[in-house]
Amino acid sequence: MRIIKIFDTTLRDGEQSPGASMNVDEKIQLAKQLVKLGVDIIEAGFPIASPGDFEAVKRIAGEVTGATVAGLARAREEDIKRAWEAIKDAPQRRIHTFHSTSDIHLKYQFRVSREEALKRSVEMVKLAGSLVEDVEFSPMDATRTEIPYLLDVVEAVVGAGASTVNIPDTVGYTTPIEFGAMIKAVKERIGDRAVISVHCHNDLGLAVANSLAAVINGAGQVECTINGIGERAGNCSLEEVVMNLHTRKDFYNAGTNINTREIIRASRLVTRITGIQVQPNKAIVGANAFAHESGIHQDGLLKEKMTYEIIRPEDIGLQQTELVLGKHSGRHAFKARLKELGYELSPEEIETAFKKFKRLADQKKDIFDEDIEALVSEEVSKIPEVYSLMDLSISSGISTRPTAALKLKVNGAAVDRVEHGDGPVDAVYKAISAVTRTKSNLLKFEVKGITGGTDALGEVIVTLEEDGKTVKGKGADTDIIVAAAKAYITALNKLAARQRQ
Repeated sequence: MRIIKIFDTTLRDGEQSPGASMNVDEKIQLAKQLVKLGVDIIEAGFPIASPGDFEAVKRIAGEVTGATVAGLARAREEDIKRAWEAIKDAPQRRIHTFHSTSDIHLKYQFRVSREEALKRSVEMVKLAGSLVEDVEFSPMDATRTEIPYLLDVVEAVVGAGASTVNIPDTVGYTTPIEFGAMIKAVKERIGDRAVISVHCHNDLGLAVANSLAAVINGAGQVECTINGIGERAGNCSLEEVVMNLHTRKDFYNAGTNINTREIIRASRLVTRITGIQVQPNKAIVGANAFAHESGIHQDGLLKEKMTYEIIRPEDIGLQQTELVLGKHSGRHAFKARLKELGYELSPEEIETAFKKFKRLADQKKDIFDEDIEALVSEEVSKIPEVYSLMDLSISSGISTRPTAALKLKVNGAAVDRVEHGDGPVDAVYKAISAVTRTKSNLLKFEVKGITGGTDALGEVIVTLEEDGKTVKGKGADTDIIVAAAKAYITALNKLAARQRQ
């Protein structure tokens, strides 16, 4: 059975989802989870894109072991040298460089000839090869490139030292049969001289299908992201590709090095960090993926689970118990549960999260895993607090105009403000806006109950935009108005951190 390498680009291509930017500490935490998951290569970022991206890649290279750390670089000398500076401390390192090959890109974006593009690609692969032993090259927009020219480029870069050639469906244009034939042609041209990789986007909803068609036709690496996040419609979903290969070994005769029991933890961590929710009916990690309502299905499941479940929930790390902790639980039990949920927090962070947990336990009869995850997400993010909520009271009713009395700490100083609004949340947001003097625009406001019951922990997610920068903020509390205030303040703190960077 062949082993297909999993190249995870959640930290690079996934982060390019609007509003999904991560800070350095969040990236390191996610990189450590990717190692637990068993990915072979972590594309840690695009080092030349910004000082923050460079710092994140460099710290991951120096602090995270157990997977190859890759840095992305355009086919430019300055990009490749910057990538090398970022990844050089990693025990296993790779430079991933790319240049477009489609005529539409060469004519309108790069304004170079095919010959010049090929020459530059070869030169930059050689430069990367002088710095690292592991070089990957991608002919961007490969699926809209004429096959004879694409094969010439691939053969040339392999001859120049590329150990992996990635065939990207950059705009999600191809189809499984067409893409399979393309990969087969590449395989016939280069044989086993380099690993063939694929990087598929989901614009037509075919990213996973195209990637699996590539595996059938000789690809040895799949590039993907947790939850399928990424630019536009997203990337090939890691969990879907992995569980296809895991579940249908009989058909694909291929597998991966992924520890599938870490899939749910990775999925939830990405959701918490980015604020991008997984649709309920998404394969593998959606809330309904293992839910059964049909009476016929329930009857079959009670008799034999395999009648309607082709994947065991345990195989992807789903917990079978719901009620875990309560108000009588101590620090040791709380710390152990955090570890089971995949958190690695400092003693100070654990203490802060434990205090939040005890306050919640006094308000709620039942504490669920989802409640705990919502509580500690703020500790994981480590966003510097320019603004923090000190106190909030609301008056509202049929004959009373909604009013918010707010006390906010701004750079260590307490500020009070009273505002009226069309509703309680509107009044709170007007008060926060007045105190912080923000010029941001509220693009989206989402509310959901994390668990069931009238005492459920409510979660609010807001999307703000200011000066072209988009961020998501999350807040959780049994009082949904307080949760809304926390979410708005978290987003403002993110914007403030971006401005400082």
